This record gives sequence, structure tokens and C-alpha cells, in this order.
Amino acid sequence: MLENPRSPRVRAVAKLTKRSARNESGLFLLEGPQAVREALQYRADSIVDLYATPSAWERHTDLRDGAEKHGIYVTLASEAVVDAMADTVTPQGVVAVAKQWPASLDDVFAAKPVLLAVCEQVRDPGNLGTIIRAADAAGADGVILTGKTVDPYNPKVVRSTTGSLFHVPIVVGADVVDVMERCRQAGLAVIAADVKGEDLLEARSAGVLARPTAWLFGNEARGLEDEVLAMTDRALKLPIYGRAESLNLATAASVCLYESAFAQRTAG
Repeated sequence: MLENPRSPRVRAVAKLTKRSARNESGLFLLEGPQAVREALQYRADSIVDLYATPSAWERHTDLRDGAEKHGIYVTLASEAVVDAMADTVTPQGVVAVAKQWPASLDDVFAAKPVLLAVCEQVRDPGNLGTIIRAADAAGADGVILTGKTVDPYNPKVVRSTTGSLFHVPIVVGADVVDVMERCRQAGLAVIAADVKGEDLLEARSAGVLARPTAWLFGNEARGLEDEVLAMTDRALKLPIYGRAESLNLATAASVCLYESAFAQRTAG
């Protein structure tokens, strides 16, 4: 059993909380039984190492069964070791190291998408994770990250996707202008979510959202740059009926993606 929280092996895993280590190794950290469960079900081939405390391994029989099914060896470790590896305060006795698997633009557009989420300069890990989760729930065909958007393999992003990281293709490091051009070539309208846009309700009534659509979401503080906004096909804003100053980016993105999902399925 692995018992020394200061061992080189433990330190190597703990370094994956840093982007530089993730970029250098092509690996990332999974924390907690839910994340590992999703990985075993959808991307078992990505798991490089699996660690668990004896009590957690005894408790989570489904993880044992999944690991055995895919021939994945578990290293039993002390609570102190698992805690030292993890980014969270309470990793619940299970962590894993997995290979990153970013999709390419070619992968996404080869699948003939009808709904995409494009994130331009989204910097908050919780927001990005929630957008990925909402895109998955709304049946989107991919999430494309452009500019200096936060790393999707950041531990906080991974946790906030609650497993959706394993369900939807995610493109990393794309150029927003190139993405918009690819979208138009594929027959998707590029719609910006922006406070300066037209009323979303009116656009919905006009049938705009029933079309194949790529939603473009900007930075939490600055929104989209004017030159980027000018290149979109349309900008829409969510109406505020109460006294809230605005909506959180991830909340607004969730509404936009679901509005398109509803409209496309009604039209179909």
C-alpha cells in the first residue's frame, strides 16, 4: 500500500493540479468516485493510474467491477496519500490519473453538428464546467474553446462538469475567426450571447433558433470584443424581467443552449 504522501509518485500526481504539468504530460487528475465512475464507463482507455483507500475501494463495488472489467489495476493508498494527490479538501478516497483527449475541429464538423457551444476567453473554471455540463444536457454536438479560455482539464472544471467532460467532444485552443468560418461552411448560424443584442424571445418567435446554431459566449467581465461580435450572424440577449443586474455567464449559456434545443426539436 502507498503510504508516504511525500513520495515522488504522490508528488507527480499532485503536480497535475498545475496547468504546466498537465500540458507537459498530457495527463490530468480525476477526483472522487463520480468522476472515476464516468471515466470507467465512457473513457476507460484514458485511465493511466487509479488510487483508492481500502475503505473507499471496499465501499464502491461498482468501481471495483469497472476496473476489473477493463483490466485497470488499483493502487491502495492511505487517506493522507489520497488527500495529498487531490485538489479538493475531500476527494472521498478515490483519485485517478487520465490521458487528455481533446477533439479536433475536423472531428466535430465531420459529425455534421446542429448545435455547438463556442467559448471565447471564458476564464472562470466553474463557468466553463457548467457550460460543458449544460451543452451535454441540451444535446449539443460539441464545445469549442477559443482564445485564452480556461483549460478544460483544470481540476475545478473537471469537477463542475460532473462527468459531462466524458460525454461531449471538446476542442481546445481554436481560433475564434476560424471557428466561425467553419461553422458557416457547415451551415450553422453563429449567434452571440451579448447584452447589446436583440431580444431572444423575439428571435425565438421568428424561428431563428430552430436553425443549426453555434452559440458564442464571451468573457465573464468584458463579453465579446467588438470586432468578434461584428463577425457573428446575430447577437441575442436574455430579457431580465426582475431586478437582477444581469445573469451569470454559465446560467445565461444554459438558457441559450436549451432554447435552441427546444426550438430544434419542435421544428424537427
